[in-house]
Amino acid sequence: MKTTTISFFFFLIYAPGPLLEASNNGERGLLFEESLIKRADFPSGFLFGATTSAYQVEGAYLEDGKSLSTWDVYCHSLGCGENGDNGDIADDHYHMFLEDIELMHSLGIQAYRFSISWARILPRGRLGEVNPAGIMFYNKIIDNLILKGIEPFVTIYHADYPRELEDRYYSWLNPEMQEELLYLAEICFKSFGDRVKYWLTMNEPEIVAKYGYEIGLNPPSRCSEPFGNCLHGNSDVEPLVAMHNMILAHGRAAKLYHEYFQPKQGGSIGVTVTGNMYEPLTDTELDHQAAKRAFAFHTGWLLDPSIIGDYPEEMKEYLGSDLPSFSLDEKNFMKNSIDFIGINHYSAVYAKDCTNSSCLVTENRAIEGFVGTVGERDGVLIGELTGMEGSYVVPRGMEEIVNLIKVRYNNTPMFITENGYSSPDVQE
Repeated sequence: MKTTTISFFFFLIYAPGPLLEASNNGERGLLFEESLIKRADFPSGFLFGATTSAYQVEGAYLEDGKSLSTWDVYCHSLGCGENGDNGDIADDHYHMFLEDIELMHSLGIQAYRFSISWARILPRGRLGEVNPAGIMFYNKIIDNLILKGIEPFVTIYHADYPRELEDRYYSWLNPEMQEELLYLAEICFKSFGDRVKYWLTMNEPEIVAKYGYEIGLNPPSRCSEPFGNCLHGNSDVEPLVAMHNMILAHGRAAKLYHEYFQPKQGGSIGVTVTGNMYEPLTDTELDHQAAKRAFAFHTGWLLDPSIIGDYPEEMKEYLGSDLPSFSLDEKNFMKNSIDFIGINHYSAVYAKDCTNSSCLVTENRAIEGFVGTVGERDGVLIGELTGMEGSYVVPRGMEEIVNLIKVRYNNTPMFITENGYSSPDVQE
C-alpha cells in the first residue's frame, strides 16, 4: 500500500474587505484563529486546495517516453535528501493519480494545483516531437479532477525542464529558452485549455534564479564565491540574466494566451511568486528602506515587470548596468500580462540595512539589495521556529503581504497558492 504525500494549502480569491477581524481584547487576529473551524466560517468563493509539483510526486522518471529532466540528473548525481533520495518513484503519482484524486475528494478539496513535467510533454523541447503519452496522462488527471468536482489549476513550468535544453544552450542564460517555454505553453493551451480555466505560467522563477544561479543549491547548480563553490557561474550577474529570460518567457506565454486562446476558452492566466513579508528590524529609516528593497528584490522582481511593465526602481538603483533592460515593445506586452497573482506565503522576517551596518558577506552585495534578514529582535523570535531554516510561524504576515500587494498592484486578483508549515525534526 502506498502512502501519498500531498501539501495542503488555502486558495483565496482576494476581494476588497478585511481578512482579519478584531478580537474581544481589541487586537486583530485571523478569522480562522478559533479552536473550532467550520467551512461555513469562510466566505463563498473561498477554495480549499492542495498543490504539488511534477518532480516531487510523479515518479516514473523514464516511463512512456519521458526524458531526463534537470532535476533527475541533479538528484542522481548529488542526491536530494539526507539519504541521497531522488524523484525516480516519489509518490508514484504517475501510476496512482486516481487514488490520489479520490483522497483529495474525500477530504473535500475543491482545487488542485499541479505542474506539467516539461520532459514528459516535450522530451527534446521544441526540436522534438510531442509525447502523446504525456498528453494522455495530464488529460486523465484533468478529466478525473473535474469528474470529482475539483478545479484544476495548472502550472506550466515548475523548475524542471528537459536536461537536453541545458546541454544545448545553458537553458535560462540563453534567450532561446523563451521560445522553448512559449512552445510548451502553446501545446498545453491547445491540449488542455478547453477544461483548464486557471493557468500559471511558472512557479517562483525568482527562486529558480536564486537557488540555481546564485547559491547553486538547485539545478543547474551555478554560482561563484562568496555564495558557493560551483564549477561554473557568476552569482552577481547570472541570476539577473536567467530571471530576465524567465520573465519575458512568462510575458510571451501570457500574451499568446490572451490573444489566441482566452477569447475561446474563457480562462485566466497568472504567475506564482514568493510572498514572504519583510518587516524593518528597527524603526530607523534605513531599516524601513531595507524592508522595501527586500520586497522589491524578491516579490517585486517578478510582479513589477508583469504588472507595471518594468523592474522596480530599487533594483535599477542598486544593480545599475548589471540589470538587463526591457525594450519598449517588451514593456508594452509585459504590462498587465497577468489576470491574477499567485502568492506562496510561508513566513515573515526582519530586514536590516547593510549599507550602514554589518551583515553577512552574502547579504552585503548588490544582488541582494544590500539587505540582511534575521528572525530575531531584542532576543525575541518573530515567530515559532519551523523545520525550514529561516522560516517562522507569523500569522500577521499573511495579512501584511496581501495588503501590500493589493496596494502596490492596484488590487489585482490574488490566490494564496501556497501556505503551510514544516514541522521541526523531532529526535526519537
